[in-house]
Amino acid sequence: MTLIKSISGIRGTIGGKVGDNLTPVDAVKFASAYGTFLKQNIAKEKLKVVIGRDARISGPMIHNLVVNTLVGLGIDVIDLGLSTTPTVEIAVPMEKADGGIILTASHNPKQWNALKLLNAKGEFLSGADGAKILEIAEAEAFDFADVDSLGEVTENHAYMDIHIDEVLELPLVDADLVRSKKFKVVVDAVNSSGGIIIPNLLEQMGVEVVKLYCEPNGHFPHNPEPLKEHLSDICKLVVEEKADFGIVVDPDVDRLAFISNDGEMFGEEYTLVAVADYVLSKTPGNTVSNMSSSRALRDITEKHGGTYQASAVGEVNVVELMKKTNAIIGGEGNGGIIYPSSHYGRDSIVGAALFLTYLANQDKTVAEIRASFPQYYMSKNKIELTPQIDVDNVLATLTEKYKSENISTIDGVKIDFPTEWVHLRKSNTEPIIRIYTEAPSQTEADVLAERFVKELKEIARI
Repeated sequence: MTLIKSISGIRGTIGGKVGDNLTPVDAVKFASAYGTFLKQNIAKEKLKVVIGRDARISGPMIHNLVVNTLVGLGIDVIDLGLSTTPTVEIAVPMEKADGGIILTASHNPKQWNALKLLNAKGEFLSGADGAKILEIAEAEAFDFADVDSLGEVTENHAYMDIHIDEVLELPLVDADLVRSKKFKVVVDAVNSSGGIIIPNLLEQMGVEVVKLYCEPNGHFPHNPEPLKEHLSDICKLVVEEKADFGIVVDPDVDRLAFISNDGEMFGEEYTLVAVADYVLSKTPGNTVSNMSSSRALRDITEKHGGTYQASAVGEVNVVELMKKTNAIIGGEGNGGIIYPSSHYGRDSIVGAALFLTYLANQDKTVAEIRASFPQYYMSKNKIELTPQIDVDNVLATLTEKYKSENISTIDGVKIDFPTEWVHLRKSNTEPIIRIYTEAPSQTEADVLAERFVKELKEIARI
């Protein structure tokens, strides 16, 4: 099954049969459900929605379908065209819009696309609202506008520049200091919209940019998830260019990974750790990440006198807990930085600018900074699901087996052992079970992961 409906939005592979994949019919159906939901819940004569897309090959097709579906519902559209997830998020409140849709499948390969749905604050919808939209879609309870009440489309392609301006104005971003350091940075934007916005940001901060895969044509040169096994080209180029470090973003620019000056992975888990170390040193406070993220953020937070808390996986859950605890910074261990002084959404543009300022304040290389943090090692694995597997039963069996350990069932099952942990959960975005482990060494993390993959397979009889 390659059409997935969840609180993260609706995503699927292009082509195939209606209801099984993200076909044109499904795109229209879910855009209709979202527009209908807004009309049912917002008492205004004319609604307005912001739409932007990443550079996927299917982007223009899905984009046209979604825009014109909203027009057919009588909703006005602010069309950003090629954009990023965080750019659409900041545009929604700036435009005083009633919602937003980002057309992107984030880190998924090129055959995927998705509709990510935002509320009037430019934040992801709650699980309850997402469930209502799915109900409307299932019932096909749509009421389209008559010919005199159709929506209008206004194009605005300035928002990536507006986004950069907003980031450069943040008090903790010091472009003049960065400019004085004459940094050289390699950027891998996997041939999507990050290839426009990240180099532009860096150049405005006085950084010399070496572009790698920055042509926004949607032909991803490698798997777009910013993991070590996909990034050998930039690791090599950082060393060849004698660059200070490398920046990698996913297709919609909400995940940020760094390559150290020695060509080694900084570690996507440590993107948030590094930026948080800088932010907390200037503005002490609390932090939040999801429970699949490294313990290192907890250590850094406590070093600065703050309190760390873990949420269920999913950006909407992280944001909810951040608001509840007045967190200064938070995010996800997949390289997602959420900095409320800008907005409540994962934002690689904000993350890159803060990291550059942090580096400019340090008398260390990026590799030396990485070595200064608490050292934890993660192993990230997954098991493909088939319709026959009862995931809830599998996780319940494991929970019972390890009931004497420190267990959380807020989101799947997380088992905290004294020096290591394992988190097992069904993905919101792919038909898989994720198995994340963390330990004081890579070997220990890998061994723990192998053990639980084996146990899962035995219980599920795979």
